[in-house]
Amino acid sequence: MKSFFSLTTTLLLVTASYAQHPLSNDQYFKNNFKGIVNSMPPVPSWIDDSHFLFNKEGKQYVVDAATGEAREATDKDKKLPAEANNISLFSKGNDLYVKKEGVETQLTHDEAKEVNPILSPDNHYVAYTKNNDLYTTDIQTQQTVRLTTDGSELILNGYASWVYMEEILGRRSQYRSFWWSPDSKQIAFFRTDDTQVPVYTITDANGQHGYVDKMRYPKVGDPNPSVKIGMVSPTGGSIVWADFNEADDQYFGLPYWKPDGKTLLVQWMNRKQNQLKIWEVDPATGAKKIFLTEEQKTWISLDDEGSRITYLENGKGFIYMSDQSGYEQMYYYGMNGQLLHPITKGKYVMTELNFVDEKNNLVYFTARKENSARKDFYRVQLNGKKLQRLTFGEYNHTTISLSPNASYFITTYSNFSTPTKMSLVNNKGKLIKELYDSKGDQFTTTTLAKTELIRVNSEDSLFSLPMKITWPLNMEKGKKYPVLISIYGGPNAGTVMDGWSLSGTQQWYAKEGLIQVAMDHRASGHFGKAGVNYMYHNLGYWEMKDYATMVKWLITNGQADPTKICITGFSYGGYMSCYALTYGADVFTHGMAGGSVIDWTLYDSHYTERYMGTPIDNPEGYKKSSVLNYVNQYKGMLQIVHGVIDENVHMQNSIQLISKLQDEKKNFEFMAYSGGRHGWGGNKGLHFQNLKTQFIYKYLLEKEVPKELLK
Repeated sequence: MKSFFSLTTTLLLVTASYAQHPLSNDQYFKNNFKGIVNSMPPVPSWIDDSHFLFNKEGKQYVVDAATGEAREATDKDKKLPAEANNISLFSKGNDLYVKKEGVETQLTHDEAKEVNPILSPDNHYVAYTKNNDLYTTDIQTQQTVRLTTDGSELILNGYASWVYMEEILGRRSQYRSFWWSPDSKQIAFFRTDDTQVPVYTITDANGQHGYVDKMRYPKVGDPNPSVKIGMVSPTGGSIVWADFNEADDQYFGLPYWKPDGKTLLVQWMNRKQNQLKIWEVDPATGAKKIFLTEEQKTWISLDDEGSRITYLENGKGFIYMSDQSGYEQMYYYGMNGQLLHPITKGKYVMTELNFVDEKNNLVYFTARKENSARKDFYRVQLNGKKLQRLTFGEYNHTTISLSPNASYFITTYSNFSTPTKMSLVNNKGKLIKELYDSKGDQFTTTTLAKTELIRVNSEDSLFSLPMKITWPLNMEKGKKYPVLISIYGGPNAGTVMDGWSLSGTQQWYAKEGLIQVAMDHRASGHFGKAGVNYMYHNLGYWEMKDYATMVKWLITNGQADPTKICITGFSYGGYMSCYALTYGADVFTHGMAGGSVIDWTLYDSHYTERYMGTPIDNPEGYKKSSVLNYVNQYKGMLQIVHGVIDENVHMQNSIQLISKLQDEKKNFEFMAYSGGRHGWGGNKGLHFQNLKTQFIYKYLLEKEVPKELLK
């Protein structure tokens, strides 16, 4: 870290010595920084393993990766290899269409909407859900088959219940819970029964009689949806059900088809979420047998990206991702589910498996190893030997574009003091050519606020906590400055990553004299699962402990005004902001909290119980983590904001906090947004931005808001 800070200081001093021109209002308010920092070109497209197309200044070039030489691209060069899937799906109204070789064909002809249409791997069928039943349509014959028949408001076939979408399959699933086999002969799907899940009623004030929305939402300790796993042919016929008891208190994660399509691997987890069993299910009979198991003392996260298991094409095994050692690492398994050996090990977090070169037994991956606030690109032998860093310098390498056979890669990288660059590198780590530098000619002659990465030792000296700081322009020695801390918080959800960023708002507030900070605690992901485990049955405590330590560093070393320490965040960040103004009120003086969880008994079962267990087995943890239990300690100023029909973090949370604050005769600010869910846009979104701006000027800067800032 010493060398990093030395480099940062040197660069900033050089910049300052040539700085002559302040930013203009056009740059502050319209983010027009052309000439200072220019826009990056798109990531190049690989033509083959040694040539790629590169866009620069409106022209396309073909670059020879071996030499770095470039020539202007011809029309022939611009025709990239055709993708295997040349069919596209789209909707017109509520009907589904397919486009193949420029010809459009209508596949459905009814009023019901086809949801989540997905082509089969062989492009012969499209599967989708409609009115909570699963369907397929043969693209050649346009014949439609209804695969399930009992869909209703409570029975969902191939369409996920809310808690499964939000917490298990992920929002990217868009509620889809069906999956084609690789050979296109089977579809696996979840049949979800919401009957026992409690109804949560959301209301708004629209019209004469208001708006009512009822959803099945399991809160802590409530019954969850019951799920069956079915497998069926796209042509219809009998459904085979996997041999699980749907009445058991359990979760099912994203299933994986084996490459030959003959076996379905099912992620099963107990309600406590500390046991993962991957079952091998026969789609012909539904019979199951254990394939792989994992157990931890705290919890295991279900995979919602399909990245936990990566099969080798040679059929000899697979790579398994796990944080069971305390850090996310790769393990090599045989096809029978038996561990052969670790591929990586150490106290660092592996973030992505990029490519497996089976011919040379090499694995290419991205990890936060040299510095937890930066990503680097590596390769290692499949046997775990000869780990090599391929990227360079003290940069965050955010994007890696690997050539088809991994002979070369293109990296996009920067740090807090260096605008983004793009370079070509070979697979031995040799820099071939710098392709683009976004730093403009005016960079060294423009006055920009200094942003840097600071590490602060935790109170117990176990962790070097990362903090991103943008300092006020022209700081005066001995003067105290207000602090604005933007956080999210939460388990494994850090926001401090080294990398260039420049915005008019950031620079304006630096000119106005605001210390702008982002900070990460020990459980943010910087220190692996070992760090995140501190939050087990104890949400809020360690986050606030570490945040307070960093704020005290700012007060002692950074000229921070201890009477103006403001923290702001949304969702979990809203929880932390409310917790800071109550439990942490001796340190934090102001807060802006949006869409906040206030008491963890009010949030959903799967997320909350993963970390907190239930109030029955962790009563003290729930008590200590609740904002409501510290309202009597509140003594600053908190702005509370919530969307009226927020279906994720219910407005019930903010209402209970407001009620408690009123009972304690405490002053606060509150704003509700009709029609707002867990976030909102349009003019209400602009109103929300203005609301925060007004808070900053009123309480931190103590002056009128410039009219240019109000949207």
